[in-house]
Amino acid sequence: MQLHPITVIEIIFTVIFLGALYTIAMLIPKTKKKIGLYAASIITVIVLAFFLIRPHWINYQVSIKTDQLHAYLEKKYAGEEWKITRRTGRQYNPYHLEVEFSSEKGWKYLYWVKDAAKIKQTGYSVPDDSTKIEGKHFQPENW
Repeated sequence: MQLHPITVIEIIFTVIFLGALYTIAMLIPKTKKKIGLYAASIITVIVLAFFLIRPHWINYQVSIKTDQLHAYLEKKYAGEEWKITRRTGRQYNPYHLEVEFSSEKGWKYLYWVKDAAKIKQTGYSVPDDSTKIEGKHFQPENW
């Protein structure tokens, strides 16, 4: 299993943080050690729950934002057909949605959705075929 560098950094810092908590809990006086270990265990459970719930929470939010973008596009581009996707991976913002209209194959428009009232187009990408110039290479005149 190959992990993304952001995930590796999160895991390293989490292990260091939890290790420091347990070390501190073991170093405190015997009368408070039980409370320290209990607190460190609760924090460990909370951190693990965060890492387990976060992907599901993001997917839930993306589904809501996809529906909001769909309603926005229905109102703005009535009669058009489109496909809404998003880039997957830790390096991409999950709340940036790509729209490809059936009338403009290859062109992808990037939309940022905060809520139903705040949707804006933040970028676009051109089709791969239109950026290639076959058989011609750029050569400056002075070469």
